[in-house]
Amino acid sequence: MIQSSEKEPGKREVILSAHDVTVAFGSNVVLDKLDLDVYRGEILGFVGGSGTGKSVLMRSILRLIPRQSGVIRILGEDYDKVDEAKKIELDMRLGVLFQHGALFSALTVRENIQVPMREYLDLPQSLMDELAELKVAMVGLAPDAADKYPSELSGGMIKRAALARALALDPDLVFLDEPTSGLDPIGAAEFDELIAQLRDTLGLTVYMVTHDLDSLFSVCDRIAVLGQKRVIAEGTIEDMLSFDDPWIQSYFKGKRARMIPDRTSQERSSPPQETGVTLESGQESEAN
Repeated sequence: MIQSSEKEPGKREVILSAHDVTVAFGSNVVLDKLDLDVYRGEILGFVGGSGTGKSVLMRSILRLIPRQSGVIRILGEDYDKVDEAKKIELDMRLGVLFQHGALFSALTVRENIQVPMREYLDLPQSLMDELAELKVAMVGLAPDAADKYPSELSGGMIKRAALARALALDPDLVFLDEPTSGLDPIGAAEFDELIAQLRDTLGLTVYMVTHDLDSLFSVCDRIAVLGQKRVIAEGTIEDMLSFDDPWIQSYFKGKRARMIPDRTSQERSSPPQETGVTLESGQESEAN
């Protein structure tokens, strides 16, 4: 595997570790002895060609599909070896935004956000209502959105409502599956900014499956590339531009690639700005 040219994260806390993970559907091996670490507080962009298994890995980590071998540790714990109480504790520290939102169509936004609360907590209705309203505001939705049904929401509002539900239990680690797919460029940029703000204010760790080069450039601290059934490269956006792997070069420097300036020189030439956020470096087919 190609490593970043920058220093290794060293003593940074590994919040998610996948080691020697193999996932297959019958005789079709999608992931083969894959290794990946995600560090606390980072936004990791996870990329790869269509059908390579990006969403398969995410669903395997979340135990939505089985794996044939390998160990996945969440917050230092091997989920397969802990007791039931610990499993529930770990589940409560994870949040998930699926590509198309996956909101329950018969429930309002408020009720959708309260689903994890009802599953894991024993709270009075009045408190759940207050918490749901807080999450609605946190993701930038208007207060009246809480009582709307998914069918009454735009695509961008659905993404934000689903994110509010993912944040319902104040998780440590949030999984985002193609969060900007289907959004126009302005909406996608606003959603990226929201993710960065939430990471900085809430101390989240974000695992983002994405095809969006703008997202990779604007909010991802590190990128992992899936290919040949395992992670073939890890590093910053600058590292991606320097790797000589043909697929990586085509992805990051191809005809549709973003023309990415040198951020170091850009930062030196730009006057400092007062901002509250420092930005650094869908459902697909079954085998995706």
